[in-house]
Amino acid sequence: MSEQETVVNITVNGQPVEAEPGEWVIAAAERAGVYIPHFCYHPRMNSVGMCRMCIVDIDTGRGPALQPSCMVAVSEGMVVDTTSDQTRKAQDGVLEFLLLNHPLDCPVCDKGGECPLQDQTMAYGPGESRFVEEKRHFEKPIPVNDLVYLDRERCILCDRCTRFADEVAGDPLITFQDRGDQTQVNTFPDLPFSSYFSGNTVQICPVGALTAVPYRFKARPWDLTEVESTYPNPMGDRVVVQASRDQVLRYQGVDSDAVNWGWLTDKDRFAFEATASELRLHTPLVRGTPLGRIDPGGSELVETSWSQALNLAADAIKAAVADKGPQSVAVLGGARLTNEDQYAWARLAKGVIGTDHVDAQLDDGLPADAVLSLPRATINRACTPGGTVILLAPDPKEEQGTLYLRLRHAIINDGVQLIELTPRASGLSHLAAFRLHHRPGEAAAVAAALMGGDIEAGPEGDIGGAPADDVAAAATAIADRADKPITVIVGRPSLAESADFTVAAAAELVRFASLLSAGGRPGIAFLPALHRGNVLGALDMGMAPGLLPGRITLDDGGPALAESWGSVPSTSGADARGILQAAADGQIDVLVLLGADPLGDFPNRTLADEALSRVGTIVASDLFMNPSTVRAHIVFPAAGFAERRGTHTNLEGRITCQRQIVTPPGTARADWAIAAELARQLGADFGFGSPEEVWDEITRVAPSHQNLSMEAIEASDDGVVAAHSSIAFNPPEDTTPVPPVDAYSLRLVATRRMYDRGTLVQHASSLAGLAPAAVLAVNPYDFSRVGVDVGTDVQVISSVGEMDMPVVADPGVPRGTAAFGYNYPDLDVRDLVDPDAVVTDLRIQTR
Repeated sequence: MSEQETVVNITVNGQPVEAEPGEWVIAAAERAGVYIPHFCYHPRMNSVGMCRMCIVDIDTGRGPALQPSCMVAVSEGMVVDTTSDQTRKAQDGVLEFLLLNHPLDCPVCDKGGECPLQDQTMAYGPGESRFVEEKRHFEKPIPVNDLVYLDRERCILCDRCTRFADEVAGDPLITFQDRGDQTQVNTFPDLPFSSYFSGNTVQICPVGALTAVPYRFKARPWDLTEVESTYPNPMGDRVVVQASRDQVLRYQGVDSDAVNWGWLTDKDRFAFEATASELRLHTPLVRGTPLGRIDPGGSELVETSWSQALNLAADAIKAAVADKGPQSVAVLGGARLTNEDQYAWARLAKGVIGTDHVDAQLDDGLPADAVLSLPRATINRACTPGGTVILLAPDPKEEQGTLYLRLRHAIINDGVQLIELTPRASGLSHLAAFRLHHRPGEAAAVAAALMGGDIEAGPEGDIGGAPADDVAAAATAIADRADKPITVIVGRPSLAESADFTVAAAAELVRFASLLSAGGRPGIAFLPALHRGNVLGALDMGMAPGLLPGRITLDDGGPALAESWGSVPSTSGADARGILQAAADGQIDVLVLLGADPLGDFPNRTLADEALSRVGTIVASDLFMNPSTVRAHIVFPAAGFAERRGTHTNLEGRITCQRQIVTPPGTARADWAIAAELARQLGADFGFGSPEEVWDEITRVAPSHQNLSMEAIEASDDGVVAAHSSIAFNPPEDTTPVPPVDAYSLRLVATRRMYDRGTLVQHASSLAGLAPAAVLAVNPYDFSRVGVDVGTDVQVISSVGEMDMPVVADPGVPRGTAAFGYNYPDLDVRDLVDPDAVVTDLRIQTR
C-alpha cells in the first residue's frame, strides 16, 4: 500500500499530524500530544458522543464548525483547532451544565483528588455557577452488587459503565432508567450487577458515582504511593499497585496492548485484602509443645527463629539423603512464586539436593513437556482479525477473565471465528460459530474429525458426542480460513478425566498444523490456559520432572548445566501424583510445599491425606496456614505479591516485572532468599544477594532466556516474550479407551469457578462470600431419563463415594453429562471423582 493509503495528514493547532485512516480526531490529537478534554470517550469502547466535552473546531474544507472529536474520523487536509474562542466557550458551557445537578462535595467524595470533572472544571470551566436552584437528590449510596456502590447524584450520564457492561463484559445488567432530569444509571429490580468485571466500571467512572466497597473512604490519592507491576495470574495482567502506610489499598488496571487492555477481574482487583489479612504468617513455626518448647514430635506449631527453622529443615534433608538418597526429598508447588523464586528452589532441589521429584502443578494441569513443546501463540495472535480460535480448554470467563474479554472483543469486532471443543458450554458459547460439546474423554476423536480425519459417526449420528454434521461444517469453516492464523487455547477442561485426552486432542491438531505449514499457511499455535498463577514461569525454571531451566530436558541440557550448578539429577523424577504416591508408600522422607495445599487442592484427597501422614518431615513456605501447612513440621513465612521484586511469565511466555511497594509482614522473606539460605545450610553458596542477581544467572544458564536482561524487560511497556522451546512434542502413544456410557449413568465434568474456597478468595473479606453453593447441573433432557425433578435434592453416587445436593437444569451441559464445580466451599467433588478411572460416571436418585 502507498503512503497515501496508510497515512492521513491533518493539522492540529497549526502543527502537521500523521493520523491513521478511520482514526477519531481525539485519538489522533492525543497521539500528537494534544489533549482534548472528555468524559464519555474511552479508547477501548465505542464512541457515543454523550458528554460533548470534546467539541472542538474542525474544518474539513467547508469551513470550521464545532464537532465532537470522538465522533469525527480524520480526513485528508482536515484542520483542527482545540484552542479557539468557540471551542473554549462550548467547553465552558458543557461543564456549567454538567455541574447543574452535580453535588459540590468534593472533600468527602471518594474520587476527590483524582477526578476528571474536578480537573477539567479548573482547566476549562467557568469557575463559578450561575445556578442557585436546588440540585436533584437520590438515595445514596445504593449497592449495585456486593463490591460496588452507586451514588446517582454524582453521575454525569457519560455512559461509560453501561457501555463497559454491555460491549466489553457482555453483562448488560446496568443501564439508563427514567427520563429528563430524573435520568439515572441503575440495575434492574431484584437483579444486581452480577458481573465478574464490575470493578472496572469504578476505575473508568470519570466522577465519584461508582465506588469500590473495599477501597471506599480508605485513602486519598495524595496519601498513596504506587508502582506498576504484574499481577500473578496466568494472563500476567498489568496493574498499578497503590499503597499507604505500608499497606496495599488498591489495584488498578494498566492499559497493556499486548495483555489486558486495562481490565481486571473482580477476583484479582480485590484480592489485595488477603495480603493485609490478620491471618498472614509472620514468623517461622516448628513443631513443639503447648508451652513453646521445640520438639520434633510436638503436637503444636510454635514460633521460632529463622536460624533454628532453617537448621531443622537442613538437618532433615541431610538425614533423608544420607538414609535413602536424594529421591527421598520432593518439592510440590511454586506456581505462585516469581521466576527468581522458582529458579532458586529448582537449583536447590536439582543442583544441591539432587532430587528431580519436583512439580509446580498439582495434577490439575497438563504434562510439562506437552505444554513447552507445543508451538506457542500470543494473545494478539489469537485475536487476529479473521482468524480462528479453537477452545480446547476450561471456560476462560471462569479461569482467565481478561483473556475472555480479549476473545469476546475479537469475536464481536474483528470477525474471529470461535470453535468450542469442550465438554460443556462456556461463557463464549453464545458467540461461538460452532459448539462441539463432546463427551468426557472423547475430545481426540472430535479433533481428528475436525482436522479432516475419516472418523465414522456413532449410531446417533455423532462423533464423540458432538453432532457429526456440526463437526463437518466446522472442518469446512476452518479450511476456508486456513490462510489466517489458527490458535488453539489448550487446558484441562475437566478435572474428572485424564489429562491424556486433552494431549491426544492437541496431537491431532499438531498433525494438521504440520500440513498447513508445509503448504505455506500460517499454521496452528497454542495458548496454554493453565490454572495457576505463574505456572508457565515455573516450567521455564525447571519446576517439573525431567526439565531444567530454559525449557530443556535433563538429557539435552544436563551436562551443560552441571558445569554451572555442579551436578544435576541423573534420572527424571515423578510428577505430583507420583510424588504423593511415593510418599504414601513411605519413600519420601522430606516433602517441601511451596504455596501448595495438596489436602485442599489435589484431585485425589485420599491419596494426599495418606501421603502427608507418612512423610517424616513436611517443610512449608506459605502466606497462610491451610489444611496442609497445619500438618507441617517446619513453616516458613513467605513474602507475597507487592512485597517482593522479580519477574513473571504469562501464558504466552511474556516476561514482565513485579515490583515491591510494601514490606512483608513480620520477618517473612522472599522465597529466593529462603532457598538460597537453605542451600547455604546444605553447604552450597548461590551467591545471590538480590532478585536481580538471580535473574542475571538465569540469563546465563537458561537457553530460552539468554539476552533477556532486566534492563530490556523494564524498558518495554509490555515486557519481552521468551524464545520458544526446542523440546519435541511426543503425544501419548495410546490412551486408555473410554468405556461406553450406560443408559442410567451420567458422565461427570468437574470445572472451576471464578470464586471458590481458594486461599486468596477466602482471606479477602469482600470476596469470601461470593463463592456459590454447590449444585449439580444436568441437561433438561436427562431429568426424565434418570427419574428426578428439577430443583430437588438428590443423592449422587459414584464408584468411590456419594453425596446429597440440589440438581438444576442447564442446557449448556450436553446430554448424558453432569457438571459439578471444583473446589466449592460446601461440597467437595473429589469425594465423587474416581482417581483410578479415566472418566467418572455418576448415578442420580431421589432420596
